Amino acid sequence: MGEQITKDDLRQFRMLLINEMRAVMAANSVQEERAEAEWIKTRAVRKLLDISAGTLQNIRVTGKIRCKKVLGSYYYNKADLLKLFSE
Repeated sequence: MGEQITKDDLRQFRMLLINEMRAVMAANSVQEERAEAEWIKTRAVRKLLDISAGTLQNIRVTGKIRCKKVLGSYYYNKADLLKLFSE
């Protein structure tokens, strides 16, 4: 016959499992925050750079910065914006 599992063994296993799940969830939330921080909405870009909608559209159309269109809203890559305006 094998080893018997006690209630204490199950409690310890439960705590280990809960701690692992918390660590995974924390790592995922950090990655999500990083991903969100990389893309900025049109309004925030215009306000940050103090440029008109036409200027931003021109930059977008000429391909000087990467952008994504999600449900009718444009999101701009923060690193591209910093690089473009630091030159």
